[in-house]
Amino acid sequence: MERRVVITGLGCVSPCGNSPEELWNSLLEGKHGFELAPWFPDQEPDNLNVVARVKNFDPTSVIDKKEVRRSDVITQYAVFCADQALKDAGTDLKDLDSFKVGCVIGSGIGGIETTNEEMFNYREKGNKRVSVFTITKMIGNMAAGTVAIKFGFKGSNFCVTTACATGTQSIGEAFRMIKHGYLDAALAGGTEHADIGFCLASFNNMKAITRSQDVDKASTPFDAERSGFVLGDGCGIVVLEEYEHAKARGAKIYAEIKGYGSTCDAYHETSPDPEGEGGAQAMRLAVEEAGIPFEQVNYINAHGTSTHMNDMTETKAIKAAFGEHAKNIAINSTKSMTGHLLGAAGGVEAIVTALSVKNGKVHRTLGLKNPDPECDLDYVPEGTREMKITAALSNSLGFGGHNGCICLVPVED
Repeated sequence: MERRVVITGLGCVSPCGNSPEELWNSLLEGKHGFELAPWFPDQEPDNLNVVARVKNFDPTSVIDKKEVRRSDVITQYAVFCADQALKDAGTDLKDLDSFKVGCVIGSGIGGIETTNEEMFNYREKGNKRVSVFTITKMIGNMAAGTVAIKFGFKGSNFCVTTACATGTQSIGEAFRMIKHGYLDAALAGGTEHADIGFCLASFNNMKAITRSQDVDKASTPFDAERSGFVLGDGCGIVVLEEYEHAKARGAKIYAEIKGYGSTCDAYHETSPDPEGEGGAQAMRLAVEEAGIPFEQVNYINAHGTSTHMNDMTETKAIKAAFGEHAKNIAINSTKSMTGHLLGAAGGVEAIVTALSVKNGKVHRTLGLKNPDPECDLDYVPEGTREMKITAALSNSLGFGGHNGCICLVPVED
C-alpha cells in the first residue's frame, strides 16, 4: 500500500539567512546575498568576482566546540539545519522505531575545505601534520552519518552525490522510501561549502560563473545579459513524515510531496542536452507519479542558474513537458538571490517551494530586466506574486546530466 508523504519541518543556512523565516523574508523583499570577494589578490582589481557567502553562522548552539573542530563545514551545516528542522516540526521522532527514521543528506563536492587544508599541510609541513580527522571530515557521507549519530536515527542512511541535483534527488529518494513503507520519517536535503579560492577559479576558468562585477546584476536568470551563476554555499534539510503519523500528532504541514522524477541527459559532462529532453522527462515523471493533470501545475521553482545554456534548455524542457500550458505557469529562480548553492541548492529550493505552496506567494526572479527571446515564459519579474498554488515543481539539473524534479501540492484530507 502506497502512503502519503508530507513536509513538516524546515531547516536552512543560506546567503540570504540562516533560518527558513530569514530566507523567505529576504526573497519576498527582493534582497540578494551577494558580495565581491578578492580571490585573486595578485591580479588586477577587475578580477574580483561576485560570490554568495553564508554569514554569521555559529554552529556551537547545536554542536560542541570540540566536535566543530573535528567536522567539516558541510557537516556543521547539516547538523545545524537538522536540529532546526526537527524543532520546526515539533518532534524528535522518538515515538517511531529508530530503524524506521532515515537520513538522506547529500553533498555535491563533499568536505573540500578540509581537503584543501590538509593537502596544504601534507605538501608544506609533512605527513605527520595531516590531521587524524582528515578522512572523516572530507568524505561526503559524513553529514548524513553525523546527523544520524546526533539524533539517534538508525534507518536507511546515505549520501546522494549528483552535483547540483543532489538536494532534490536526496528528498526524492527519501520520499520514495516513506511512500513504499521502508521508512516512516526522514531528514533529507543537501549541504555544500565550496567557499574557497580554487573552487571559484575552476568554475571561473570553465566560464560557468558570472562575469559581472556588479553585485546587483550578477545573477540574472532568463535575462538576455546573463553571464553565469554566482557561486554560493549553504544547506537545506526538510523533515518528511508519513501523513497519518503527522496528522495524528497534529503537525504543521507545509505541503505534500506527490511525485518525483529522476533522469539523465547522457549527453555531456557539463552541458545540458540542448533540447532539454532529460529535464522534460523528469518533470513528466514527477507529475505522472503525482497522479494529477499536467494543467494543475501552476508554479515551477526553476533550476534557473543564470547561465546561457541552462536557462535556454530549461525553458525548452518546460515547454516540452507542458506544451501550451507552459505559458500559464509562474516560474521563478531562487538562485537570482541566493546564488547557486551546488549540492545544497535543491534542498534550499524545496524549502522555498514548500513555503510558496503553504503561503500562496511566489517570489520574483530578481535582476530580470531584459528577457531573452529564447526564454519567453512567465518568470515573475515584477515582484512577489500572490496566487493559489494548485501544484508546484522544484527542478534541479546537475553536471553529468543529472535531472531531478519533485512535485508538491497543498495538503488535502
